[in-house]
This record gives sequence, C-alpha cells and structure tokens, in this order.
Amino acid sequence: MNRQDFTDDASDRLLIRRRPERLLEALLTPRVIEEKMLRLIRQGRLSKWFSGYGQEAVSVGCTIALDSNDYIFPTHRNLGVWTTREVPLESLFCQLMGRAGGFTKGRDRTFHFGLPEKRIIGMISHLGAMLPVATGVALAARLKRTNGIALAFIGEGATREGDFHESLSLAGLWKLPVVFIVENNGYGLSTPACDALPVEDVAEAASGYAMPGYTVDGNDLLAVTDSVEQAAERARRGDGPSLIEMKTFRVRGHEEASGVRYVPEAWLEKAREADPVARFTRHLLDGNHVTQDRVDYLRRKLEREVEEAAEWALRQPEVASTREAERADVFAQSVPVPMPKHAPAVSEKRFIDGVREGLYQIMEQDERVILLGQDVAEYGGVFKATEGLVQRFGKERVLNTPIIESGAVGRPSALLSKGSSQSWKCNMPISFPAHSIRS
Repeated sequence: MNRQDFTDDASDRLLIRRRPERLLEALLTPRVIEEKMLRLIRQGRLSKWFSGYGQEAVSVGCTIALDSNDYIFPTHRNLGVWTTREVPLESLFCQLMGRAGGFTKGRDRTFHFGLPEKRIIGMISHLGAMLPVATGVALAARLKRTNGIALAFIGEGATREGDFHESLSLAGLWKLPVVFIVENNGYGLSTPACDALPVEDVAEAASGYAMPGYTVDGNDLLAVTDSVEQAAERARRGDGPSLIEMKTFRVRGHEEASGVRYVPEAWLEKAREADPVARFTRHLLDGNHVTQDRVDYLRRKLEREVEEAAEWALRQPEVASTREAERADVFAQSVPVPMPKHAPAVSEKRFIDGVREGLYQIMEQDERVILLGQDVAEYGGVFKATEGLVQRFGKERVLNTPIIESGAVGRPSALLSKGSSQSWKCNMPISFPAHSIRS
C-alpha cells in the first residue's frame, strides 16, 4: 500500500492539459446543486436529500480522468459523476424531485437508475453489490477488446461486505481492467471507521489480491484525477486492476434529518478547512491560472442555470400512472414462437445430461455466452454438468472461478466478439509505478 504525494510539476501538467476553467466549472457544478437542494430542504419544498457536500472532488476527478466510453458505477452521493458526464440538468432535477420527465418515472428520487448512453450504471442499495457487476463489465471489455475499463465506487464501511473481497479476488486473478474507488469519509452513518475497520487504510487490502493499493487525498481534485488516470492507463495496458482509497469527509449527515451531532466539532472544522472547492479555487488563484472576477462569473452562471433548471422541474406535474403502464414497464411484450413443422426427436436422458446438452446448445449457437463457476472447466463440475465443455469451447469461454458466490452471480454475461480470444494465466502481484500526491 502506498501513500502518495502530488508534485507541483504534475499539478501544472494536469492544469495545462485539462484547462483550469473547465476543471473549476466541473467541481463547482455539483456544489451549486448541493446548495440549491439544501435551500429547498429548509424551505420545505424537498423532503429528503442524500448529500455529498465536501466529497465532490472524488466524483468529479474520477470522471474527468476516464474516457467517455468507460463505465462508471456510482453510489447515491456521486452527483459529480452525473454532472461531469453532462446529464441534462432539467431531466436530472425532475428525477431528484420525482417529477414527470425524470428517468425512473417517479419511482425513485435519487440515483437508483442508470444511463447506458452515458456509460453510467445505476446503483444497488446494498452498495457492495455493484462491484461484481463492475468486474463483469470489465471482463466483457477484455473479451471484446474494446480497450474500455470500469470504475466502481464504494464506501469504506461497505468494504466489510463479501462482495468487495470476492470482486477484488477475481479482478486480481484475471487482471481485469477495473478501478475500485473507496470513498473513506471516516463514518458509516454514525459509526466511526475506527470502530468498524481493523486497519487505518482500506488500501492495505489490495496486497492480498495481486493489485496495487494506495491512498489519495480525496479533497485534492488534481490528485484524484492524476491517480485515476494512472490506474486507468495501467488497466488499459492489460496490467490489471487498482484499489484507490480516497480520504475525504462529508460535512453533512447521512441524510439531512440525521444531522452530524455524532461528529466532533474539531473534526468538522478540519473538514471545512480542507473543503475541495475552496481549496482548488485558492490553488488556481495563487498560481494565476484564473482571476477572481472569472471565478465569480463562473459561480454566478452556474447558480443561474441551476436555479432555472430546479424551479422548472418543480413546476412539472407529479407522475401519474396506471396498472397497465406499470406492468408494461416491468414485463416485456410476449412474442409468439413459431412451432416447428416437424416435432424434434424425443429421447430419454438423465436430468444432468439435459442440463449439459442445454449448455452445449446455447454456447454453440451464441459465441457471446461464457460459463463461469467453481470447477466447471477441466473437472467438468462436481455433478459433471459441464463435462466436455472446456474441450469444445476452450478456456476463453469456460472459466474456473475462486470459491465465490455473489461475486460470480453479479457478473453479467460478457459479450464475446467473433474471433477474439484471451489466455488466462496466473499472475504475480505488480507494483504500482512511483508517483506523488500533494497532501
């Protein structure tokens, strides 16, 4: 596990390449939205809000560091992912306020949805459950040779769940192009991390899974962006996953009704001093990258845009629905299947042989289908339901996994392109290149 410092030279290179004003606007946008939502809470016009106030640099920096075709798996506090991927504010506010025009038709008022066109995958409330899906997408990218990667967020508390360890295990074993981001804000609701974690740094877990793990100052936008850029580059080279722990802090409660009374005032004061928006703004001003007039202009522009979009969304009608509409959104329309002119030959066989034949037929018909599981390859499965499949379809499509359950079930079917192949080999731990991040 590496704790790294960010150099001034790296800072200058990033600013020149990414453009200071673009970075500032990206960081300011979720903060201005946060401010508007908190005003609406106080005015009684919004009943609930899960804040990420003070953690914006993590979401924004990670998203900026990726290519537009890379997949992101956010949680319910990663507002900066959506704004940095330029999701239209009007539709986003309709979603957050449960109005017509939102993405889930009023069924949810937060971020339990995805936008495939933006390469954003909707979250599952059991937050560790998103990591197996991210590794599945990374596996698909590897098999399809798209050069894309997956990046998944998780809080430090959820790293105690089995999904976290199962996902890191398989990602490290197969060198999958995935970046795991731990947002460590020191608290799981009201429980301090020191009461839930046996170590100070979650990044130490990486050493057990053949990947580099390192901690980053999550309130430093440039440090976040630089570290994820390097991890993404490493993944694209085929060198495997990375575990990055972002040290940060959220100055609002688990939700607004919870408050932050359980947090010592000294800790809150320290977090306010390290505020990522104020910190990055000072860095730009001190380095003469922007002027105060320009900072003020950008904030006024964003405040106007957010105010107009939010108030417009509040004027939209509440969602109405019918039983028929709800059923249509849940169940696909049935399509008649033509019956064969001649009935197929009937033969008696054991149930297990029928399972094996079904697997054989679907893998023969659709080369996108792969098979994952414990002892399913050469051994043929404990009941021999997969016997002979690896000899017919190869180890690229019949893959032994570690002893994992949800870690394998959570992986979607990888779409295997024609003519592609991938040799899976045991790999040794790989050291992450030397790098520094400013504290």
